[in-house]
Amino acid sequence: MSTRAKHGGRTDAISLADEDAVKQVLMESVLGLWDVVNSLTRLKPSRRDRYRVTIFGSARTRPGAFGYEETKRVAAALAALGCDIITGGGPGLMQAANEGAAASGGRAHSMGIRVDLPFEQEVNAFVGMAFEHRTFFTRLHHFVLASDAFVVAPGGIGTVLETMMIWQLLQVRHLHETPLILVGYMWADLVEWARNYLLAAQPPLANPEDLAIPRCVSTADEAIDLIREHHARWLREQETQA
Repeated sequence: MSTRAKHGGRTDAISLADEDAVKQVLMESVLGLWDVVNSLTRLKPSRRDRYRVTIFGSARTRPGAFGYEETKRVAAALAALGCDIITGGGPGLMQAANEGAAASGGRAHSMGIRVDLPFEQEVNAFVGMAFEHRTFFTRLHHFVLASDAFVVAPGGIGTVLETMMIWQLLQVRHLHETPLILVGYMWADLVEWARNYLLAAQPPLANPEDLAIPRCVSTADEAIDLIREHHARWLREQETQA
């Protein structure tokens, strides 16, 4: 048996006994697949039919807790505006957001973008449409492709990962004019830490405008107001493109 790969415009047979050559073929094939995926994700619709808000937050917060009820209220308010709600599809604040969206009576879609974990989490009961990913990398990419705005509730390491990725994509302008709204004192402290350490270094490790990208708010109502403003602009843009 042999694996075949192209080298310098020529197709050469590679013996499976040549371990180094086989590894090289596999690496080139994976990189080629990534190129295909990257090319496909460059295709954008001329206009979206739906405005979608992703809500990130802790999987550990229980129903009835203040954070759970406030997250549910935010999602319900956004769904009333006609915004679809996207979460990680699991328990905690993800469930709260999907529950709030589901209470809209069908006016908004409630979506969950999940990832396989060794401690398996079931899709929460309020997800209307679920997507499954094997890796965090493809899952995070899906959030980026699907979302028009991001609201971040208090959360742990996974929420920090998601927040930082969106922040960096906005910094390097792979995302444009996409709200990143951080709700709660923990995020204000994180941004202040970044301001104190990244800007104080010599040379600075970031630009002052980079630290202004996330909008830190104290209350759920402030987050709702910011999304309402952005959603209204989005609607006007969609009307001009129709």
